[in-house]
Amino acid sequence: MTDRLDPLETASQIEGSYKRYLKTMLSPRNSQLANAFDSAVDSSTLLTKGPILEITPPYETGATCRDLIAEGVLHPDFAAVDCAALPLDQPLYVHQEKAIRKFLAGRNLVVSTGTGSGKTESFLIPIINSLLTQSADGTLGPGVRALLLYPMNALANDQLKRLRSVLAARPEITFGRYTGETPESVREAEADFFQSNPGQDRLPNELLSREEMRSSPPHFLLTNYAMLEYLLLRPADIDL
Repeated sequence: MTDRLDPLETASQIEGSYKRYLKTMLSPRNSQLANAFDSAVDSSTLLTKGPILEITPPYETGATCRDLIAEGVLHPDFAAVDCAALPLDQPLYVHQEKAIRKFLAGRNLVVSTGTGSGKTESFLIPIINSLLTQSADGTLGPGVRALLLYPMNALANDQLKRLRSVLAARPEITFGRYTGETPESVREAEADFFQSNPGQDRLPNELLSREEMRSSPPHFLLTNYAMLEYLLLRPADIDL
C-alpha cells in the first residue's frame, strides 16, 4: 500500500522544525530572556501559514496524434516523430486537440491554460506538421518558419532539449537557439555542446553557432525578447 502524505501533519512538522531551529540559532544567555524568547516562538502564529491546498481537476482528454494522422488532420510523415518526448499514442487534452485542428485549418490562436497542461504541444505539433508537409512537397528550404520566444534562457534551453528528442528522426527539419549564450564560431559551439552534454552526439539538424544560423537559418529559431531586438536591428543578423 502506498504511503500517503498528510498535509496537516507535514505542515505541523515543518513548523515545529523551523521553531526549534530559531530557538537554537537565537538562544539568549540570560535564562529569563531565553525562556521568554522560547515562549514567544512557540506561541507565535506569524512564522508560518498554511497549509494552503489547491485541488486541480484532471483535464479532459481527446484523440491521439495517431488518431489525427489516420483522420488526415496530421501528415502521414508525422508518424516518424513518435518518441518519449512526443508519444503518438498518448491522448491529447481536448484543448490541445482543438488548438491543433484550428491551427492546421489556418486560424490564429491564443492558448491560455494552466501550468503543465501542454501548451507546448498545442503549437509544436502543428508547426512540425507544416514543416513535414513542406518537406514532402519539396518546398522546405533554409529559413526561419517558426520563432519560439521565451522570457528566460532557461526556458529556451529546456525547449531545445525537447526538440533534440522530437526531431532526431527528422534531419530535414533544422533548429537552433540564438541567445547571448550562443557561441560565434562552429568550433566554440561544438566544444561547448560536448562539454555541456557529455556522451551525446551532435544532431546534424541542430545549428549550434551564430555562424551556422546566419549562413543557413534554421526552421525553428529559439530566442528571447532582448535578442530578437538585436536580430532585427544588427546588420550582421538582419538576413537571418
